[in-house]
Amino acid sequence: MIGFSRSARINIGVMAILAILPVFFWWTGQTFYLSLATRLVILAIAAVSLNLILGYGGLISFGHAAYIGIGAYAVGIPAHHALYGGMDFIASNNGFFQIALAVVAAAVFALITGAICLRTKGVYFIMITMAFAQMVYYFFVSIEEYGGDDGLVIDTRSEFPLVNLDQPIVLFLVSYVVLVLAMWLVNAIVNSRFGMVLQSAKGNNDRTVTLGYNTYLYRLTAYVISGAMCGLAGALLGNFATFISPEMMDWSRSGELMFMVILGGTATALGPVLGAAVFVVVAQFLSELTIYWHLPFGLMLIAVVLFARGGLSGILRGKGS
Repeated sequence: MIGFSRSARINIGVMAILAILPVFFWWTGQTFYLSLATRLVILAIAAVSLNLILGYGGLISFGHAAYIGIGAYAVGIPAHHALYGGMDFIASNNGFFQIALAVVAAAVFALITGAICLRTKGVYFIMITMAFAQMVYYFFVSIEEYGGDDGLVIDTRSEFPLVNLDQPIVLFLVSYVVLVLAMWLVNAIVNSRFGMVLQSAKGNNDRTVTLGYNTYLYRLTAYVISGAMCGLAGALLGNFATFISPEMMDWSRSGELMFMVILGGTATALGPVLGAAVFVVVAQFLSELTIYWHLPFGLMLIAVVLFARGGLSGILRGKGS
């Protein structure tokens, strides 16, 4: 680790543990924990995408779960028509087609809604993002062909050459690679000139505009990138669960994503991953003890906000206050 900063060593160590433990679970036949790790990694991708606009851009989106749902349905709908026929132009189990559809559909939705949402500020931005997400939620509830409120079973996972997602360890490894790439992409963005302007707009938007930057376009671009990345996470989640429903994009799911980012530490590379890990593991543990597990979770978030402003990531680096 010579030549690496303390922060880099922590990041590498945590990501190494996240890669090794699930392989160990698979090797020892502990499929439940491998499944838990896969879900953790997929949610971490969504949290990383949200952190781009929340942590670095200061945009509190309360409708980000909509992109997860869009990505999941982009896998489920083509698979449904490939199995039962109809709509030949979209019927396909081809993984490349489904992933591309998930990313493009999420990006287009982010572009259209972001262009409107970013005209607002503060609590109005929060409420309008949630409103758009609920519109998508009720849209899929109303489509009976795809199960409506009952959801849709994905009979066949996305198909790729030489990659069989029906094997749990393969699905985990693919998800893990996507997570690493997502973290790298966000890190590259925030350390570029584009990212500097985005962070400057978060600190003082008026001053950044005075310097000659169109912060609206910068924020909209970041919003679209974030939505597309979250749509990719949704496609992976659909393949993981082999079941999709409008419940995946309910406003409470968006709250959970925000919880992960804040718990782990906003505007940090590792924060969303730590937040997702603690959320999934602790939720699983508490839900086995009581149906009221959201209460201790809420108390945990309050404690982090009050006593560890840098989140779990800040605690690991010794910066908790």
